[in-house]
Amino acid sequence: MDDKPWFRAKRYGYGAGMPITWQGWALLVAYIGAVTLGFDLATFCLPQVPPVLSGIAALIIPTAIALPIMRKKTEGGWRWRGRSDL
Repeated sequence: MDDKPWFRAKRYGYGAGMPITWQGWALLVAYIGAVTLGFDLATFCLPQVPPVLSGIAALIIPTAIALPIMRKKTEGGWRWRGRSDL
């Protein structure tokens, strides 16, 4: 795997910006799809579980997988970016 960044650094704030390669876009689409599918499956397959709990699980699991990849593949890494006079 190459060290080319998949995500642009944010201009302001902390975290990853927009994807800049097809791999970044693929990861973003897969993440959105996993969260959407997780919510659908949780509400359909687990109707006895409170929606809040199944929704939290449907969000946390894909996020726990995607965030470390996004962090590693962001140009310049994750750090606070913003006005220095604040």
